[in-house]
Amino acid sequence: MSASWFDRLLSSIADRGRAWVKIPTGVPPLEQAVQLSRSLISERGEASGAALARALLESLGTLGETDRLAYYRLVAADFAPDPEPLKRAAEAYLAAPSPATAMVLGEVAEPPRQELLRRINMAPGGTGTLVHMRENLLPLLREHPDLAPLDGDLRHLLGSWFNRGFLELRRIDWHQTPAAILEKLIRYEAVHEIKGWPDLRRRLAPDRRCFAFFHPALADEPLIFVEVALVNGLSQAVQPLLEQGEVDASKAPDTAIFYSISNCQKGLRGISFGNFLIKQVVEELKAETPSLVQFATLSPVPGFRRWLDAKFSGGAKHLLTAEERVPIAALADIKGAKGAFRRLLDAPGWHEDAATEAALRAPLLRLAAEYLTSSNEGKGPTDPVARFHLGNGARLERVNWLANIAPRGFKESYGVMVNYLYDLDRIEANHEAFVRHGTVAHSDAVEALVAQGVRRNGVTSLLGFSGRRNAS
Repeated sequence: MSASWFDRLLSSIADRGRAWVKIPTGVPPLEQAVQLSRSLISERGEASGAALARALLESLGTLGETDRLAYYRLVAADFAPDPEPLKRAAEAYLAAPSPATAMVLGEVAEPPRQELLRRINMAPGGTGTLVHMRENLLPLLREHPDLAPLDGDLRHLLGSWFNRGFLELRRIDWHQTPAAILEKLIRYEAVHEIKGWPDLRRRLAPDRRCFAFFHPALADEPLIFVEVALVNGLSQAVQPLLEQGEVDASKAPDTAIFYSISNCQKGLRGISFGNFLIKQVVEELKAETPSLVQFATLSPVPGFRRWLDAKFSGGAKHLLTAEERVPIAALADIKGAKGAFRRLLDAPGWHEDAATEAALRAPLLRLAAEYLTSSNEGKGPTDPVARFHLGNGARLERVNWLANIAPRGFKESYGVMVNYLYDLDRIEANHEAFVRHGTVAHSDAVEALVAQGVRRNGVTSLLGFSGRRNAS
């Protein structure tokens, strides 16, 4: 079913229902939207409801920033459950818990907001409007916590409507994918900027793959896409992946490297597609290229520098081992190894000086490994990319030095990137261990890095770690 066919169907229904409804005119845009919302929630006819929903969408499109906020606040407050029936249903359930009383309680607890949103969704373009509504809503939540109920309803409904069963996986191809969609990939790329059409064409070369999820109601809008390089062995740096020409066609690739995963719709934040995307792409790649035996990522560590800066600001002790302090202190003309460490890291272009680069390599790799294997009281690491891949059952395989020397790479993680390995025989076990206990499956190489933080006198470094070796 294409979106254009579905929109035409909804438009024809709305056209027929127009004769049965009265659209308020001569009132301010906000008042018109409110009146249409109240009429829509009380309307029983399908055709007349579609006509009202279409009129409401048109009205919402005219609202300015102030009126839009006022509309969101009104919907959050005035379309809440009726407290008296809810109280009676809750008391009835507590007095006699049963499936019947639970069902009644559930019915009266559902806010009319959800029905309003469902009916808006029946207008032509309604799904896209609701996704955009949540995109507008999210930045407002911090200053306007009273909007949280509306956000909760939107997230609940969008999570149902964008269920994996409704999504379609498509391969993005330079020759067959419409130019309008290719242009959106350039705009939505969130990890490694696509610098125009030649760069995009390189990323869609024969040694590359790109896949995206689409929804029938947003047929020309990718929801999330992944870029893959077909190589031999684990990639240690991203610049060669982004810049090199095609690989030797005479040598069959044995490794698929997922080097960029980008969510495209801000209004769908918190609704996860990536785990399904990776697993389905793995199956597609295995079927197409039987020589592939290894599936891994080359991933950023977006929280590492922020975490390390917080340690510096908090006056953390024992950041460096005794072996690491000597070359660092020798390079900085200040007293104290900890201060020297930060001073060297803050120096622009430090990675281009061989002595500085050599002195910083060991502590940064070790600290990155500790950051990514941190127990956090059984919750696992806080890094969002780490949580995504570890939660999908991947193993932390390797920490890579100066793997991203672009400005963003240094801003996020001092150039450090990591490989997460998707061992197909261990995905489920790794996933269960992580979500239940925060256990980070990791290789011997990662464990060796963390072990370097254990001081000779037996006192562990300030972080400690919780992990489970699961070496190749």
